Amino acid sequence: MTHQPAEDAGPTAAQARSKISSEREREFFEAVLDEIRTNGYESVTMEGVAARTRCGKSTLYRRWRTKAEFVAAALRADRQPRCADVDTGSLASDLRLVAATAGAWSDRDSSLLQALGYALMTDSDLRDAVRETVVAPEVAALEAVLRRGVERGEVPADHPALEFVPGMIFGLARIRPLIAGRPADADYLARYVESAVLPALGLA
Repeated sequence: MTHQPAEDAGPTAAQARSKISSEREREFFEAVLDEIRTNGYESVTMEGVAARTRCGKSTLYRRWRTKAEFVAAALRADRQPRCADVDTGSLASDLRLVAATAGAWSDRDSSLLQALGYALMTDSDLRDAVRETVVAPEVAALEAVLRRGVERGEVPADHPALEFVPGMIFGLARIRPLIAGRPADADYLARYVESAVLPALGLA
């Protein structure tokens, strides 16, 4: 007896995913991140993003089972380490360029992290995704800048301030909107690097 293939098996998970083009996926990601910045993480729903992007909510649920999984995917797709290409041949100049680069995007990133707010404290998957995609790549890129400075002999490898530099720069960029109600823009971070970071490393 020959067996006929079942006609009601439905599409496989891989087939369902393949129906979403990369351009359409990018549209979904931009929509959910913009919704978070505007309304906060708790107010965002899969249904709302589906309505905004004019798709059926089942399309989103077939690809991402939960809102946290959807947002984590959007964060991963949205990130490129902005400081990865900083290499002027001088640690002081590199840190000045890092400040300018960080200042150019700190308002956008800070608004996203503030909008995620309470969810970062209560959702470990979301917190891990933010650490992996928003924080870790930039810290790794800045640590590479510092290592090159050490290798060139500009700063001793055991200098006690080295380990604190990522927190000094990126931490300030995140916290200034809370302290002063204004973003840590390029001018502010440039002055900070000149007055605090470079002196801490013994650089001018």
